[in-house]
Amino acid sequence: MTELATLARPYAEAAFKRAKETDNKQSWSDSLQFLACAVQVEALAGLIANPRVSDEKLAELMIDICQDQVHEEGLIFLKILLENERLKFLPQISEIFEQYKADDEGYVNVDLFSAYALSKTEENKYVEQLEKQLGKKVNANVSIDRSLLGGVIAKAGDKVIDTSINGRLNQLAKQL
Repeated sequence: MTELATLARPYAEAAFKRAKETDNKQSWSDSLQFLACAVQVEALAGLIANPRVSDEKLAELMIDICQDQVHEEGLIFLKILLENERLKFLPQISEIFEQYKADDEGYVNVDLFSAYALSKTEENKYVEQLEKQLGKKVNANVSIDRSLLGGVIAKAGDKVIDTSINGRLNQLAKQL
């Protein structure tokens, strides 16, 4: 994963820089997310990996697929990725772009994993605690993780905050 991020980062930085220059971050974000989803479709991923499919044919196909969903500069970016054989990195490019966008706009995307479905009150409580701890506005994506006994795990980029029972038991085992 780290290697993929290293190869994807320059493209994400370039896209973000251009998005800021043109004050078009949301359009770039939407385009990159669509492209990232498109290249993960099994049939298209197979064509991208197939050495017998020419770059011209692949570019033609991708532009046809993305024409209504990707803005004009996004299509040019797509061609650059094709020329440099970096299409497979689109999911990582999109993810890194979203991190830059969140940092620039002063918020952080956090994945919350809970053993059970959280009520709105519980979710808001966790979000408030995370905002205090991280010093930024938090956009939370809540998921249920049945492997947890209780509590919550929060993942914000590279940072993991584990307040789950599993995490506490692991800490206790290390101390013993």
